[in-house]
Amino acid sequence: MTDTGRPVRLTGLATYVPDERITGAEIAAESGIPEDVVVEKMGVREKRVCPPDDDHVTDMCVTAGERALADAGISPDDLDLVCFHGSEYKDHVVWSAAANVTERLGADDAYAHESYTLCAGAPIAIRHTAAQLRIGDVDRALLVAASREEDLVDYGNEDSSFMFNFGSGASAVVLAAGGDDGPADETDALATVRASAAETDGSFSEDVVMPAGGSKHPPSETTVREGLHTLDVPDPEGMKDRLADVSAPAFLSVADDALADSGYDRADLDFVALTHMKRSFHDYLVGELGVDDGHYYLDEFGHVQSVDQALALEAGLETDRLTSGDVVLLLAAGTGYTWSATVLEWDGR
Repeated sequence: MTDTGRPVRLTGLATYVPDERITGAEIAAESGIPEDVVVEKMGVREKRVCPPDDDHVTDMCVTAGERALADAGISPDDLDLVCFHGSEYKDHVVWSAAANVTERLGADDAYAHESYTLCAGAPIAIRHTAAQLRIGDVDRALLVAASREEDLVDYGNEDSSFMFNFGSGASAVVLAAGGDDGPADETDALATVRASAAETDGSFSEDVVMPAGGSKHPPSETTVREGLHTLDVPDPEGMKDRLADVSAPAFLSVADDALADSGYDRADLDFVALTHMKRSFHDYLVGELGVDDGHYYLDEFGHVQSVDQALALEAGLETDRLTSGDVVLLLAAGTGYTWSATVLEWDGR
């Protein structure tokens, strides 16, 4: 399907992370987990965190969005679409961060919408927007994401320890149509967007929840007093056992499907921009995908929801692990569970 319609170019890429940091040693001290486990096994040397009164989700999106537009060499007036695919935990509840970001950027000719797939969001947001660009529904789009879900982590709750890697930050990419009637030509492109794949196992849909705050358990003085507004895992051992059987095959399945639909296989793959996870699982997946040094482990950022893929791309460029001509895989997973992948051909401009 990617050979149908107009080519889709990635023409701008940017990230933003807050200045404040928390180290693996500090997480260890607060949680009671040994420091070597936090740093080596969980893979968090440090991560960025937001101050309580600043760097809200839309603030970070606006900064990353402005940087991505500058990278693409276009103005907000050139946009037809702004898509927010970051965290549902944002400035307000039941509220459009996309509309707020669109207004603050001055993208007066763009419409705004939101796409939620939790930490699997980046490949899927690119997939859906690329489909719009291919058929001529829009010509240029800005995709923004941000997360400060670190706010929702209770370091005293060992059941939720796999989320102690949650960090804060934002990303933005500009996508534009090429071809005879699209505004982006090959000289504008950082990358060309190819095929995507995704799959969901909804049996995990209630394994990670914030117990209160939704319609089933509305917020109240009691829910606040009982600490029900942080993320929890009701059955941590059961989730771990069930996920162990399906997660690696699902990651590799969506990777193979996206590569095959792009005309590639694992032997063609040069760089993987992968969701942050424990170090041993990261090493296993990149080993199975056969990319040698073509990856970057985000142990100075932790896991920043659907921002991870942009952070990994930038780190790959800065360390020369990602270069022109590379076949790139954006690979992600989000609780629920959904696994997603999108292939890029890196042009490098």
